[in-house]
Amino acid sequence: MFEKILIANRGEIACRIIKTARRMGIKTVAVYSDADRDAVHVAMADEAVHIGPPAASQSYLVIEKIIAACKQTGAQAVHPGYGFLSEREAFPRALEAEGIIFIGPNPGAIAAMGDKIESKKAASAAQVSTVPGFLGVIDSPEHAVTIADEIGYPVMIKASAGGGGKGMRIAYSSSEVAEGFARAKSEAASSFGDDRVFVEKFITDPRHIEIQVIGDKHGNVIYLGERECSIQRRNQKVIEEAPSPLLDEETRRKMGEQAVALAKAVAYDSAGTVEFVAGQDKSFYFLEMNTRLQVEHPVTEMITGLDLVEMMIRSAAGEKLPLTQGEVKLNGWAVESRVYAEDPTRNFLPSIGRLTTYRPPEEGTFGEAIVRNDTGVEEGGEIAIHYDPMIAKLVTWAPTRLQAIESQAEALDAFAIDGIRHNIPFLSALMAHPRWRSGNLSTGFIAEEFPDGFAAPEPQGEIAQRMAAAAAAIDHKLNQRKRGISGQMRDPALLHFERDRVVILAGQSYPVTVDAIGGALAVTAEDGSVLTVASDWRPGEPVWSGEVGGHRVAIQVRSLLNGVALQHAGAAAEARVYTRREAQLAALMPVKENVGSGKQVLCPMPGLVKAILVKEGQEVKNGEALAIVEAMKMENVLRAERDATVSKIAAKEGDSLAVDAVILEFA
Repeated sequence: MFEKILIANRGEIACRIIKTARRMGIKTVAVYSDADRDAVHVAMADEAVHIGPPAASQSYLVIEKIIAACKQTGAQAVHPGYGFLSEREAFPRALEAEGIIFIGPNPGAIAAMGDKIESKKAASAAQVSTVPGFLGVIDSPEHAVTIADEIGYPVMIKASAGGGGKGMRIAYSSSEVAEGFARAKSEAASSFGDDRVFVEKFITDPRHIEIQVIGDKHGNVIYLGERECSIQRRNQKVIEEAPSPLLDEETRRKMGEQAVALAKAVAYDSAGTVEFVAGQDKSFYFLEMNTRLQVEHPVTEMITGLDLVEMMIRSAAGEKLPLTQGEVKLNGWAVESRVYAEDPTRNFLPSIGRLTTYRPPEEGTFGEAIVRNDTGVEEGGEIAIHYDPMIAKLVTWAPTRLQAIESQAEALDAFAIDGIRHNIPFLSALMAHPRWRSGNLSTGFIAEEFPDGFAAPEPQGEIAQRMAAAAAAIDHKLNQRKRGISGQMRDPALLHFERDRVVILAGQSYPVTVDAIGGALAVTAEDGSVLTVASDWRPGEPVWSGEVGGHRVAIQVRSLLNGVALQHAGAAAEARVYTRREAQLAALMPVKENVGSGKQVLCPMPGLVKAILVKEGQEVKNGEALAIVEAMKMENVLRAERDATVSKIAAKEGDSLAVDAVILEFA
């Protein structure tokens, strides 16, 4: 077994690998760019080596720098994580030439399966059913349009190298193919250093299901069940679960056996994933093989009880697989949410900045459920523009799917992040969505259910009652502290006056009476119903957790002037608690409305201006592309929201802009 390994990656996956290596008694070496000098993975590792500037092309993607770090520290093997060099055939070959072991598949398997074009050719040769498409090199937008016209719309334009939703576009017409081809090539070049793309038929109403395989260097390959990854946005997975609510035992076996046969055909000898597009009728087609550890691997670990990182390390060291196919058992259900630094209310645009608050939910076993949080950040850390916007992967396990979802919803409510925008409100709303809970999924789920984008809904029904009761309890706690400081706790008249309150939640009035009962509060509504509220929350804590009406509840709390902002179960609202007289007066106050300007195009997130697509004096139509801004390895096309004339261009290509910086103005 290895004594020391180097992790050629960063963030949460580097931390994840270090945890397993530490448990196995293996020392670890981290590598870091200027932007990651103070990162968590650097502090966790036994040693750390600086490898260059923030840009991945000058640090994490430079093979020579990784090899130099191995030689400097005496690392015997390298785990690539995912992304970066993990699927670059040249990387394991370069390591092998220096006598360093690659903790991943052999270069031949990467060449055959890691390249999406070559993998489809190999699958076709093995008589594996594949999606119709063109597998040759596409050298121009015109060529791409010709191919798409022959295949039939819609089509998927996809980067041959890499993954993670980068370099992928869906096109429904020839004009969309031309634009999508340019964007896919550009993203692929900047993310993977390989701008080749191919075109294939896009299957409508599909489900994305993948099979986890693991092999050793003795010819053994097994599959470890499936993962459902259909909840996607811009081809980027958002929620994953294992197993899939679609598959039955027979379909699972067929997909698994096909995945293993494909892996054995290329002598696959590590962890990998065979991805399928599946119809609602359980038909399935091979899409591609990811020759690396997947982001969503934790859900497979949770239902199998296996550590995939450990199995990869042991396979690389020449050990045989520790179990046979017949010994693989799937137990319970696991759900994973990807927590991203992005603003779901602004079309999920990336967000960067400092994490002024980062309080993930407690990990461990709670009743029948398990909570796990894979992360690579900490409070006070900075989310930089240079890398993927993922902050954490929140995973829950329970005996049943519904229990795992309920556990996930509660854990999301307890996950407090501030200083940047993030997608936790959206994830919470997904957990409560009836269609998601029923398992009626497709890759178009988000586009279909949120066609106008996402806005956190106002609380209704039982959710509103819980939040109003919690707001009353928070106000009671704050008033207790104030009275204690001022010495008013000894005045019975003031205590009695405090009982009758009005909670204004999202503009709705909830008259309540608050009574202390032992260590809890009884919150009585106007209709006489009573909710018992108990919590050990202290002022200043970002999450109020406790029980409301016998239910375990976590509610995020942020202080406002004369009130608090609350977020729970995907709903968000401002809450203010008044005396009855204060509520009467507050109702008479005029409401100020924000007035925006439609004459400017502002940069929606900090980013690099890749292109200005219009000129001063040009007339543009609604929907016309105006500029392209790159952030966190994704290119974002800014479009006109109305017909107008461009009067001024305030930015130029190559500019690094802050959020809300003016890009151009209309007459």
